[in-house]
Amino acid sequence: MSELDDLLAAYGRHVRIPWDTGLAGPQKVWFAIYDPAQERRLRLRLDEFRQRTAEAGRGWRPVDVTDAFGRWMAGQEYREEYFAEPEYLADLMPTFSAFVAEEVRNAMHEDGANETVVAVLGVGALFGLVRVSTLMELVAPAIRGRLLVFFPGSYDGSNYRLLDARDGWNYLAVPITAAART
Repeated sequence: MSELDDLLAAYGRHVRIPWDTGLAGPQKVWFAIYDPAQERRLRLRLDEFRQRTAEAGRGWRPVDVTDAFGRWMAGQEYREEYFAEPEYLADLMPTFSAFVAEEVRNAMHEDGANETVVAVLGVGALFGLVRVSTLMELVAPAIRGRLLVFFPGSYDGSNYRLLDARDGWNYLAVPITAAART
């Protein structure tokens, strides 16, 4: 079996575990961790993750943040000036972080969200713009069901590294890996 077959099987086992409704937001976050080189293959198999979620009696809402920066930038009045002098964008990154967080929170507040997996795709595209840890801090208090973050990177202990490129951070999320025996 491939890494993605194993990840899908681990997710299928994990999503069937009864949900504790008394958990805090950060404890309702799941990270599906995979090799960044598998991104396109994973996206081709998203419907299989949705299927496993439905088989467990849960709803599924994907949120793709891959093009969030472009959509956010298109709404900036001075975007042409920022492209000419990108160093001025640094001051706006908290605004961009809030934009991405709002997109994820909106999916978490739709009807039936208490029994739904909100699946976040494209966090690799945030690299260098918004830390995933910052995004999790902004959205965790609003999680009603479960938040599944497709995480292209690695996990060791409780240390997550996006794209295996920068020092990781410790987080309370539940890791789901191809090697998981949940």
